[in-house]
Amino acid sequence: MLKQSLNFKLLQKLSPQQIQLMKMIQLPTQEFEQRLKQELEENPALESGKDDEDEYSDSQSEDEYDESGNENIDTDDINIDEYLSDDEIPNYKTQANNYSADDEDKHIPYASGTSFTQHLKTQINTYRLTEEEEIITDFLIGSIDDSGYIRRDLIDVLDDLAFTQNIFTTQEELERLLKLVQQLDPAGVGARDLKECLLIQLKRKIEKPSRILAINILEQSFDHFVKKHYKKLLQKFHISEDQLKEGIQQIEKLNPKPGGSFVGGNKIAEQIVPDFTVRIVEGELELTLNSRNAPELHISNEYNNLLKGYKDATDKSKSQKEAVQFIKQKLDSAKWFIEAIKQRQQTLFLNMNAIIQHQKEYFLSGDERKLKPMILKDIADVINMDVSTVSRVANSKYVSTPYGTKLIKEFFSESMKNDQGEDVSTREIKNILETVINEENKKKPLTDDKLAVLLKEKGYPIARRTIAKYREQLDIPVARLRKEM
Repeated sequence: MLKQSLNFKLLQKLSPQQIQLMKMIQLPTQEFEQRLKQELEENPALESGKDDEDEYSDSQSEDEYDESGNENIDTDDINIDEYLSDDEIPNYKTQANNYSADDEDKHIPYASGTSFTQHLKTQINTYRLTEEEEIITDFLIGSIDDSGYIRRDLIDVLDDLAFTQNIFTTQEELERLLKLVQQLDPAGVGARDLKECLLIQLKRKIEKPSRILAINILEQSFDHFVKKHYKKLLQKFHISEDQLKEGIQQIEKLNPKPGGSFVGGNKIAEQIVPDFTVRIVEGELELTLNSRNAPELHISNEYNNLLKGYKDATDKSKSQKEAVQFIKQKLDSAKWFIEAIKQRQQTLFLNMNAIIQHQKEYFLSGDERKLKPMILKDIADVINMDVSTVSRVANSKYVSTPYGTKLIKEFFSESMKNDQGEDVSTREIKNILETVINEENKKKPLTDDKLAVLLKEKGYPIARRTIAKYREQLDIPVARLRKEM
């Protein structure tokens, strides 16, 4: 049964401009510059840099379509001065810019050279192969990932060769050609798992007792080796601890990710551009925003002249009126973009200023033990903004400090109470935990229970499961896997 009814709803929605502003706040410096470049290319009413004209006249015009009763085109709200400032001299004319072009390279460096795949194909071309073998080996090389492994089963590769290349071969033939690929450099490339990768590398080395032992360990007792069950290895191979140590050292020298050792490729080299700079000036903190986040933008003077021409024209054609409507849209877009950049600058500065005031002791000393517990809500309450806005600033921005360039979100941490009842940062506890583990006897590494006892003695009563959680966050393995000969 169909039924009609009226319902009243009160909904809160973000405008497109607000959504775009949130996206702009999230952008780090380099991506913001790309966004700025894109806007300058798409909106001819927006220009960067300083202009020769000091004054912009007020251009207003109003007219109607008189041909077909179309909507009224009102240009009274187009005021060029509003896009710049209320003074005769625009804001960008009076801004001081102490940022030297030599201080920072604005161009992203590119690494030159051939790709990893091309490097392998160049080597395989030195072998005498039939046309079908060339296709199969190229297909195998194309299946190798950045780490140097083939992660797929050969039966799946056989199916793909049949469907995509119309080549029908046997698994034995595919295995033979894979062995050929595994002879390429870097050693270990083309392996299907870690065990095969290490064995390929070992078998290329000069033959000696420790190398032969290492091969036997991997082939016969790989699980015992991975789990560091050294006593079982000693019993199985009837060797001394020194012999086992030499064999394990042979394995430890190998590269578990042979593809990662290849330096070539046309990938963009990672480059961090700090969004903020914190300096200590006469015992006080000085915060500056990277000037690349504060571009000099203004409205194109040509658009002002176009409006003048429209206003002075005695006979206004329909095409001229349509052009004025286009100009109005571009001016509104340019005005919003300039205002959005100003809001972005203010938001970034407010957030970072609140962070350095909260962590003032750390920024003055550089001692991570003085980092206070701080969550996103702490900063959001201070600057009266939403937690999501603080998160956007913290997650993608870097700050240059006297102690190095830091990711802002590293300054945030939960709090725990020590034995004195004081709130301490969980980051401080993690640093202490990492120090204790680094100083332990690697022949008898400390279990999580023993680590919990040691930290309790240092004044941090933490449960064993919390120790395990922090250890995993620090990418530190369990005690058994930290054991060394």
